[in-house]
Amino acid sequence: MTRTLLPEGIPAWQMPFWDALKQHTVVVQRCDSCHAYRYVPKEVCPHCWSAESTWSQVSGEGEIYTYTVVHRGPTPEFQAEAPYAIAYVEMAEGFRMIGRVVDIPPAEVRIGMPVSASFQPLDEGWTALAFAPR
Repeated sequence: MTRTLLPEGIPAWQMPFWDALKQHTVVVQRCDSCHAYRYVPKEVCPHCWSAESTWSQVSGEGEIYTYTVVHRGPTPEFQAEAPYAIAYVEMAEGFRMIGRVVDIPPAEVRIGMPVSASFQPLDEGWTALAFAPR
């Protein structure tokens, strides 16, 4: 899978998320004070304002909370793959993540569908998080 839209300008403190995807695992920040998960990565906890966190591995499993089907891609490369679904997933740990839905036709994606993390290789050594039906 080749893309022209790659992550750019990622600060070093956010790289554990991207490095874990290359290893086919999902890690997110977890607040050392209130234990809330932080996705997307943040410098301070939005719940208790603590700056302390630990990168923690999560199951990668969840259910589709909501989704959209993209019919018009943002670049010619993405347009060639349209239509495709992007979902907001309620993770088993209680927070939400976003990613493309793979291994299923977009017309079959449903709210409440159980999904697991899928790791999609991109150009230049990057890996994207996606979700596949369980």
